[in-house]
Amino acid sequence: MQLNHKSSKKTGIRSTGFTILELMIIVVVIGIIFAIASPSWFNFIERQRLNTAQNKLYQALQSAKNNSTKEKMIWQASIRENAGILQWAVHTAQSGIFIPPGVQWNNLDPNIQVSKNANAKGKCETTFDQPTQKCPTKGPWRVQFNPIGNTNGQLGQITLISKNGSKYQRCVYVSTLIGGIKTGKEHSKPNSSKKYCY
Repeated sequence: MQLNHKSSKKTGIRSTGFTILELMIIVVVIGIIFAIASPSWFNFIERQRLNTAQNKLYQALQSAKNNSTKEKMIWQASIRENAGILQWAVHTAQSGIFIPPGVQWNNLDPNIQVSKNANAKGKCETTFDQPTQKCPTKGPWRVQFNPIGNTNGQLGQITLISKNGSKYQRCVYVSTLIGGIKTGKEHSKPNSSKKYCY
């Protein structure tokens, strides 16, 4: 019996892996894509953080207003910065006490803060009621709603900005004495009140 042995010859097929040059090209292309996309991604994240904080403060004001009419008492929404963290609370008001003790505070995103300084028109973007009505503002801030849902004369707004220095702003404001609550965002031109967030 004779065995047929076929000689193995090189067929010219190379291995299917990547060369170092191909891997370097892929890494460079991924780096370029990341460099182009990352500013847009970070801007998106900043806007989402501000939108979330704005929505929570809007809901807090609405909750204080609803509670005041339902329970026929003065309720307030309070905002403060504590150890660098912006916080909010909804609670009953106490006569002669700006924010009563024992309030249950809720934290907002640690990257969000209140706009405290004067804008390009020399006006504070944050004008909610506070112990000292000065600009720059220091807080804490509050809005009270009386038993029929009106604001006890406290009109104004709170403007939120990012700690990272982005150009984006979000604001919540009480626009009427009957307790109209609205939200706004940054604009390139000021409104009639010389605010850029409306």
